[in-house]
Amino acid sequence: MISNSGDFYAIIPAGGTGTRLWPLSRASRPKFLYDLLGEGRTMLQATFDRLAAVAGADHVAVSTGRAHARAVRDQLPGLGPDALFAEPVPRDSTAAIALATAILAKRHGGDIVVGSFAADHVIRDNESFAESVRQAVAAARAGYVTTIGIAATRPSTAFGYIHQGHSLSSEIPDAPSARLVRRFVEKPDAATALAYLSTGEYRWNAGMFVMRADVLLDRLRAYKPSIAETVDLIADAALNGPEAFDAAMDEHWEGVEKIAFDYAIAEPLSLDGGVAMVPGGFGWDDIGDFNSVAALLPSVNRKNVKVLGDADRVVHLDSAGDVVAPESGRMISLLGVDDLVVVDTPDALLIAPRARSQEVKDMVAHLRAIGRTDVL
Repeated sequence: MISNSGDFYAIIPAGGTGTRLWPLSRASRPKFLYDLLGEGRTMLQATFDRLAAVAGADHVAVSTGRAHARAVRDQLPGLGPDALFAEPVPRDSTAAIALATAILAKRHGGDIVVGSFAADHVIRDNESFAESVRQAVAAARAGYVTTIGIAATRPSTAFGYIHQGHSLSSEIPDAPSARLVRRFVEKPDAATALAYLSTGEYRWNAGMFVMRADVLLDRLRAYKPSIAETVDLIADAALNGPEAFDAAMDEHWEGVEKIAFDYAIAEPLSLDGGVAMVPGGFGWDDIGDFNSVAALLPSVNRKNVKVLGDADRVVHLDSAGDVVAPESGRMISLLGVDDLVVVDTPDALLIAPRARSQEVKDMVAHLRAIGRTDVL
């Protein structure tokens, strides 16, 4: 655990529906509730395990939708009784992180350090992850909102980037790898991403943020005062028990501005010199579509066929490079087809070229537009 970890609390925002992983991921059962890599733990459970090892299980909280609260409780029996914050409707990461932070600050004091870590990321090398978090906590104690930057291993257009500045090691001896963040950059085109990679000054933005609670809430009041006011009101209600919390959420939450933490806090604060970055010396993947799932699965044959689930239910002949999820229990037979995504669930079947994995979200939008919400 982190030295002096008694003041560090980890928040897991577990939201979103993972539309690029439809029909496996649904509104009623999003991707973080699945064991997508066949490791015996769901993505949410693996995230909790990793953070509990750093902060202690009693210092981990989850922010999720009410529709998923029971499933989260079932999967995380070690989660504290008052450490689940359920939202009636999604309002993006700023509101979710700020509300959890405000409640924890009212319980434990404004000088605690909080860290936000998404429920659907794959981390390899938990020891290196813990060391990055340790340094991020040290930078947070020095007053910075601190992010963990991932080494850009290829010129990806799927991720945002962090432009790192000068070292902060002389200012923060306990965070020798920390650097100032010059700015955050949106997802670039291919040429720009290649240029970023060649400079060595850019890292991927994984959306991990560590900060003192009072620093975050002060910046929220400055940048988004309406969100700050509502979050404070609901956090006060939470001190009076779960019924008061639910009533306040029902009354006020839907009116909260829906905006990502990067846009509301991290980007404007970086321009004021208030954001630090600690490099992440660990393997990281954001499982956003079936291509990214496939990259993490072993091949079942020499032709690079990947199976998410029971490989005995997939028969392949003269087929290569396919990604198959036999979730319905039926046998799937592949004959002479290459580089396809085939996801077979009891009520919906997806067949698509792997090259169009990112566009699965467009099919979800199309199904919604034609009224087929029964399969979403």
